[in-house]
Amino acid sequence: MASRPLCSGRGKAAAAAIALALALTACGDDNDSASTDDGRRAVTVAALPLVDCAMLYLAQDRGLFEKEGLDVRIQQIQQSLQALPALSKGQIDMVASANYVTYFQAHEKGTLDIRVVAEAIRAAPKMMDVLVPEDSDIKSVADLTGRKLAVNVLNNVQTLTFNEILAEQGAPGKPVYRQIPFPQMGTALDKGQVDAVHAVEPFDSAIQDELGARVLVDGAAAPVQNIPLSGYITTEEYASENAGTLAAFQRALKAAVKIADSDPDAVRKILPTYTKVTEKQAESIDLPVFPETMDGAQIGRITQLMRKQGMLSKQIDPVTLLVK
Repeated sequence: MASRPLCSGRGKAAAAAIALALALTACGDDNDSASTDDGRRAVTVAALPLVDCAMLYLAQDRGLFEKEGLDVRIQQIQQSLQALPALSKGQIDMVASANYVTYFQAHEKGTLDIRVVAEAIRAAPKMMDVLVPEDSDIKSVADLTGRKLAVNVLNNVQTLTFNEILAEQGAPGKPVYRQIPFPQMGTALDKGQVDAVHAVEPFDSAIQDELGARVLVDGAAAPVQNIPLSGYITTEEYASENAGTLAAFQRALKAAVKIADSDPDAVRKILPTYTKVTEKQAESIDLPVFPETMDGAQIGRITQLMRKQGMLSKQIDPVTLLVK
């Protein structure tokens, strides 16, 4: 992974001066990211192979980052939790499609002083579902009580939102959550290692298509409809030292969202380039909401649920963490 830019103040004086000159050439400020040989500001982003990251890849594919003078370098991970140590050490600059629950918990514990650069997605109908085998005896959420349900990460946004759906629908109890990475959920369901999976796109459609799995319940149903699910997260240190770079990054993402709003097929075409979903599967994928601007009050719905379910010991106001 790339190291923290020399102009963050930890490099030697001579190297810092060179980095500063390059940053000025790239129209950055005195503390902005180090530049590449062609004058662009380098930004290393960890990203998951999920629909959540579509705007990141669309912006890269359409040259939107390059237009803003950025050289965005993407490193794929399987769980946003995996990127937390690297982000805290400055080995990466940002995590795309970061699971809010993980990073708000790290912020509260003092492990990481986070800042939210942009929203990635908000929930939309059918973009994440609880799936069961076609011949399963599980017919309702009530039947999930005591059964094994796969989620990507335990005690995270999936369990947080699904617990609310269970309560809303009057389920007598909860399933036994099992941590299984999204790419392995289909195999686990097929082999009977779990009774159900909570899958997001593109894995949701792929499991239905390949295994004939049945949708038990929409994971974006009331009362969690349209709730923010993931975002682009950096540290307070990086944000304070790289304001110009992050502003350019935000502009590129907004431009990508505008493309997606006017042409949803652009999203479906980009998915096979960084996920295992096929072009055919991508044609029928149910897309989430890609917000053009951040809304701290909406993100606050997540922290409120976390507080309610005991995932935070005190309330966090996301408005204070937004990069503006």
